[in-house]
Amino acid sequence: MIVVMEKGATEQQIENVIEKLVGLEFVVHRSTGVVHTVLGGVGPTELVDPEEFKVMDGVMECHRIMAPYQLANRSFKPEGTVVRFENARAGEAEIGGKQVVVMAGPCSVEGENQVMRCAELVARAGARFLRGGGMRPERSPHPVQELGEEALKLLRLAADTYGLFLVSEVADAARIRMVEEYADLLLVGSRNMQNYSLLKALGGASKPVLLKRGIAATIEELLVSADLILTGGNYKVIVCERGIRTFETYTKNTLDIAAIPVVHKLSHLPVLADPSHATGRRDKVTPMALAAVAAGADGLLIDVHPDPDHAVSEGAQSLWPEQFAALMGQLKTIATAVGRTI
Repeated sequence: MIVVMEKGATEQQIENVIEKLVGLEFVVHRSTGVVHTVLGGVGPTELVDPEEFKVMDGVMECHRIMAPYQLANRSFKPEGTVVRFENARAGEAEIGGKQVVVMAGPCSVEGENQVMRCAELVARAGARFLRGGGMRPERSPHPVQELGEEALKLLRLAADTYGLFLVSEVADAARIRMVEEYADLLLVGSRNMQNYSLLKALGGASKPVLLKRGIAATIEELLVSADLILTGGNYKVIVCERGIRTFETYTKNTLDIAAIPVVHKLSHLPVLADPSHATGRRDKVTPMALAAVAAGADGLLIDVHPDPDHAVSEGAQSLWPEQFAALMGQLKTIATAVGRTI
C-alpha cells in the first residue's frame, strides 16, 4: 500500500496515517521526497480499501500495490533513489544521479603488488571505486586459496592510497560486520541473490548494498530480493544486471541490456551493469559497457588486471590497463550523448 501525502501535509496528519496503517497490521516505511512524503505499507494490502486513506486529512492519493515488491516499487519513491558515499580519502560520490560511476579492479586478490598496481591504474583512468574479491566464493569445489580479511586490508589500503571507494563481496551473514569494516559498498553476488537470510541481515547493515541479478532470475525476482533488504531498514540499495543464462554459448552469459530501462521503469533503485561477468570475454566488454550506459545504466563494474594472461581467476574477461583507459575515454562520449557525465 502506497500513501502519498499532500504538499505541506503536517506531521500530525502523517502520524495519523501511520497509526492507521499500523493498526491494520502494516509495517510502515517512510520516504520524504522534495515535495511529498510517501508512506509504504507492507502488509495485508489485498484486504484494505485505498478509499479509507484517500479521505484522510493530508492524503493526496493512495494506491494498492499488488506487485510482490513494494518498497522497491517506483511508486514508493517516484523521484528515484540516489545513494551517496563519502570518506576522507575518496571524497564524495553518488550513484543514481547524473554521473555514471565506474567500479574497476581485479576479480580476485593475488597479493599486495597486484592490488596496489590495479588501484593505481583504474584511479588514473577515472574510476571512482576499486572492486576486488577478498572473500569471493568460487564456482569450483577446489577454489584458489582466499586471503580473507588480509585481502580486505590490502584492498582498503590500495583504495585509500589512490583516493578510491571500495566495493567487495559479502557471501554470508556472519561476515557482514567484517566486510563493513573495510568496504564502502557491500556486494551480493549472483549466487546469493536469493539467499534470504543474508539479504535480511543486510537490511540491518550500515553500508549500502549492491545486489547482482541471479544467473536465471527474472527482473521481478531481482526486485523482490531488493525488497527484503529495504524491508530491514537499509534503503541504500543498488541493483546490478550482470548477465543471465540463455541457450547462447558464445559468451559466458547474455547481458540483458533491456533490463536496465525496465528496472528504471519499475523501481526507484539505481541500476549498474557488469559486462565483464556477462560476456566472459575482454573483447566484448567495451561494446557492452558502452551499450549499457546508452541504455541508462547508473554505473559499471569492470574487471581490470595489470597482466590478465597470468591472472589467477577470470583473466579472459579482464581488460588490460590500456584497454580500460581507452574505454573510459569512449564512455565520456556516450555519457555526454545521453545527458550524463563520467
